[in-house]
Amino acid sequence: MSEFIEKLKSRRSVRSFKSDMPPKEVIDEIISAGLYAPSGMNRQPVIIVAVTNKEMRDRLSRMNAEIMGKDVDPFYNAPVVLIVLADKAAPTYLYDGTLVMENLMLAAHDEGLGSCWIHRAKEEFESKEGKEILKSLGIEGDYEGIGHCVIGYVNGEYPKTSPRRENRVFYVE
Repeated sequence: MSEFIEKLKSRRSVRSFKSDMPPKEVIDEIISAGLYAPSGMNRQPVIIVAVTNKEMRDRLSRMNAEIMGKDVDPFYNAPVVLIVLADKAAPTYLYDGTLVMENLMLAAHDEGLGSCWIHRAKEEFESKEGKEILKSLGIEGDYEGIGHCVIGYVNGEYPKTSPRRENRVFYVE
């Protein structure tokens, strides 16, 4: 089995992170991998907001937890939050954003970091506060939050791969 296929099979969602910040060069490599995800007709309608500022990270965590209706850190202490947003004018924006999320998670795994897709970005950035954040960053347009890719160093053991369910492939030969 190739190293690439092994990486695909071994990546898991991590839900416990150390607070140590990964090097900026590593974060930039992960972001670059996300930007190379395929998109419908190569429109590239996806943008990434890289949050390493603790104050903003904690603000987003609070917003996300409020949407969830819980008083927890939905980012599992991860120091980096990569917010994926996609321009709704592209007919394939949701799929394009999803592909970016996958590339980010695979690249983080390849760099020896944990990652997890955290939902509720749609609701966050539809809110008044979310729109104000985007405006303060100079982001204009009709963007939908696809997800948050939280990344960082794994706190504890890396999750084990669970067996795959059977009877999920059908051949037409």
